[in-house]
Amino acid sequence: MPKPPAPVATIDVRIARIESLFESLDPSPFHDRDLDPKALDYIVGWAREYPSDAGFRLRLHLPEGEAARARGSDVATAIRANFTYWAESEARDRREQFRLGRRYLAIGLTVLAICLLIRESLPALIGQSPLSQFLGEGLAILGWVSNWRPLETFLYDWWPIHRRLTLYRRLAQAEIEIAAEPD
Repeated sequence: MPKPPAPVATIDVRIARIESLFESLDPSPFHDRDLDPKALDYIVGWAREYPSDAGFRLRLHLPEGEAARARGSDVATAIRANFTYWAESEARDRREQFRLGRRYLAIGLTVLAICLLIRESLPALIGQSPLSQFLGEGLAILGWVSNWRPLETFLYDWWPIHRRLTLYRRLAQAEIEIAAEPD
């Protein structure tokens, strides 16, 4: 049985001028300009509300004169380029997260090995006593706790980055629609 097509979620953005969608302080040409942070937050905030398999349609509501001007410009390409950039940034962050995780794991396993070796040699160094037992248990706990961060990194920390990455990739594929509103 064929899988039904994913739903398409429409995100409506009402603006007076197409320039208000982009960062006003960015000196780049129009098609390379960054989205305004408020516009980005608005679009991403709404996109998070929809199911993870939904495609997106970004409908820009503009006055008639601005809508005609926007249709003649490369607004869709500029918006998609922004979300592609953010997706690439999140992909870099995810790679960095795993690189740090590998480093944390190497440190944690080294500390664990050293702690367990010292724990095993304690009775020979200070004799079999409650103190050696106490220190040995403390070293074992320290060794295992030193692996907390690598486990947290590999099990949990990468999920928010992955969710943002997939959301930005989906937004980069969004259909961009210009809707003219009466002046």
